Amino acid sequence: MNERRGWFPPPAKPKPVENGIKARSQRGAIAQTWWSGRFVTVLESLGVGGRLQRGRTYARKGQVAELTMGAGLVAASVQGSRDEPYRVLIELPEFAADDWDRVITELGEHAWYAAKLLAGDMPDDIENVFTSVGLSLFPATAGELAMDCSCPDWSVPCKHIAAVFYLMAEAFDADPFTILAWRGRDRAELLAALAALRGGDQVEVDTDHPAVEPLADCLDRFYTYRPPAPARAPMPAPADAILDQLPAHGVTVRGVNVTDALRPAYVRP
Repeated sequence: MNERRGWFPPPAKPKPVENGIKARSQRGAIAQTWWSGRFVTVLESLGVGGRLQRGRTYARKGQVAELTMGAGLVAASVQGSRDEPYRVLIELPEFAADDWDRVITELGEHAWYAAKLLAGDMPDDIENVFTSVGLSLFPATAGELAMDCSCPDWSVPCKHIAAVFYLMAEAFDADPFTILAWRGRDRAELLAALAALRGGDQVEVDTDHPAVEPLADCLDRFYTYRPPAPARAPMPAPADAILDQLPAHGVTVRGVNVTDALRPAYVRP
């Protein structure tokens, strides 16, 4: 038995996964678009994003075997060093039907938002619409996010949850409507309700080719002046955020990744 003070056993290597979900980004930043970047910024402000780096290697190696995203819930299966993969659950309260009615009404009153969404794009200030009706598109507090993993790691989020967050950010990059679906309205439902509100009749929406109201039918309001969106104060980055910009490396100190070893010094009051 090695009785040296401060000795740690070498970290166990995760078992490889056949046909695992691999992150598209193999280096650099997690987010590639403003909406996924905003998601990561929010996680950092809640004290979650600072640990995302722990899951990058898992996500890039394809250790996430399954990942499903639905209204209010993300469920995943992540393979660690044990034989059975770990179960990961991430919950965020979905908005009530009345809340969504207020959001859709607000969106329909502004031609800019309606045109962008019906064209399949995400307005870069859509957060302001949710704020104007008393809602927050992204989680406003850490208490809104319920995170659970069946692994024995006491820290939350663990590297398995962090790997899922990483892949969620990439899913938001690929389809920003996934963010809205997480809050309770999928692409087809939202666009159908918005098109109906703008046109007065129910419209069947093709999710691959969303319907757009003919310009001739909305000329009287399409170019209506919309006041500029209020400026948002930047969210303060956590003290240890700079460590998350370091490239992946294998440097350890007594079996502990040097980035994790340095983190307490950055966050110490």
